[in-house]
Amino acid sequence: MKIDILTLFPEMFTGFLNTSIIKRAIDKSLVEINLHNFREFTLDKHKHVDDYPYGGGQGMVLMCQPIVDCLKTTVDDDSFVILMSPQGTTLNHGVAQKLSTFKHLVIICGHYEGFDERVRDYVDLELSIGDYVLTGGELSSMVVSDAIIRLLDGAIRQESHDDDSFAAGLLEYPQYTRPFSYDGNDVPEVLLSGHHENIRKWRKYQSLKKTYIKRPDLLENYEFNEEELKMLAEIEEKH
Repeated sequence: MKIDILTLFPEMFTGFLNTSIIKRAIDKSLVEINLHNFREFTLDKHKHVDDYPYGGGQGMVLMCQPIVDCLKTTVDDDSFVILMSPQGTTLNHGVAQKLSTFKHLVIICGHYEGFDERVRDYVDLELSIGDYVLTGGELSSMVVSDAIIRLLDGAIRQESHDDDSFAAGLLEYPQYTRPFSYDGNDVPEVLLSGHHENIRKWRKYQSLKKTYIKRPDLLENYEFNEEELKMLAEIEEKH
């Protein structure tokens, strides 16, 4: 996969590209990430990329010319263009999975008050990471890239993200490691039993329980099997 990111602040990505799973994915050639400063494409002699909004209003608006000219140097027939915007579709696991199947993603990071509306004519998807506003699209583009890259074959073990929260429609079950006892709180005995079927059932029950308590909305469209329905009935009775 190739990801091209259009930004005014490429220096913000230094840590993101040089640590942990993202760096390993780049080193293994699972993903290529390129940064493009669209300020370099402005025709303004003072290198301005924004201007006052027509009709008045607060803040400055990004001009379409530098962004679109930069975009045209990055896209090809395989490109899928994403505009980071609080008006966009909210990122979730399903969206990340779909995006991970594309060969080439181009992500546009905004700044200031917003974009000239005509930028949207060149975009395939507007994407948001939540109902709040950031100072720019750089952080959200990192979130989107991270969510996608970890799903690529070879980035992490397949089992690691198969059990992720939301991967199967439920929140992930509780995880424990050493020590067995800490501050009077012990690891559940079933996890030390070596009985794989009992461990599986415990994890499924705990996953359903967490989802029921913390994110009951996820259960509205979840397809339960017979075992899960019995577990849910027990959880509902206790809570």
